[in-house]
Amino acid sequence: MKNSRDIIKDKKRIVIKLGTTTITHADTGRLDLMKLEKLVRVLTNIRNQGKEVVVVSSGAIAVGRQAIGLVNRPEEKSVKQACAAIGQARLMMVYQKLFSEYNQMTAQILMTRYTIDNEENRNNACATLTELLNMGVIPIVNENDTVATDELDFGDNDTLSAIVVSLIGADLLILLSDIDGLYSDDPHNNPDAKFISYVDKLDDKLFEMAKGPVTMSGTGGMESKLSAAKISAAAGAGMVIANGEDVYILEDIIAGKDIGTFFDLRGK
Repeated sequence: MKNSRDIIKDKKRIVIKLGTTTITHADTGRLDLMKLEKLVRVLTNIRNQGKEVVVVSSGAIAVGRQAIGLVNRPEEKSVKQACAAIGQARLMMVYQKLFSEYNQMTAQILMTRYTIDNEENRNNACATLTELLNMGVIPIVNENDTVATDELDFGDNDTLSAIVVSLIGADLLILLSDIDGLYSDDPHNNPDAKFISYVDKLDDKLFEMAKGPVTMSGTGGMESKLSAAKISAAAGAGMVIANGEDVYILEDIIAGKDIGTFFDLRGK
């Protein structure tokens, strides 16, 4: 299949997942407010183009632990949930303040696995998200870590974002992380790792390449991103993995430029 990104230009309903490393400072784990301001401007501008945007944002636990002075990511579930409760409120406050500067409405959606597994809850979540998009709102989705019976309920927000794609029939999933895309090996450890810009088939070899998380704040490695590509493909959506260091990369991706790794699994 020809590697053509022209089809991305026509995508109308887009889910954008923001990893914790994309919205925080690497050295301190605190929110990168300058980057967030630029990010909000880009997201609003994408919405102004007539596209529907859903944001799946990580970062609640990281923001919460910084607020109470924890240096490292907590391991105990109750501490994680407490940090999530503190951090989610703070994170949404920042998002709402920044989006309001551009007259863009936002809404918070917190989900658990039960939201998806229960048909009535799933239909309600779909109806709510769809109505918000019809209203021109940018929903901001995260896992409800505070009440989840297992912190690994979805596993990570890569999986959650793909489920959201399936739930609302989105056209495209964009995963912003701390890596440029898919490599033949972990580029942090292997300088000879080869970059893969286009994938039209998921096979065992690709999953063998996948590595675990490499950052203190992040929870999902490349394996979870490949799983997200599989879920998105089943829903008829393409997926792009790209480096969120420069948030303006979103504009290039949506313009169909050769950025990141494009998973075009139509018919697979």
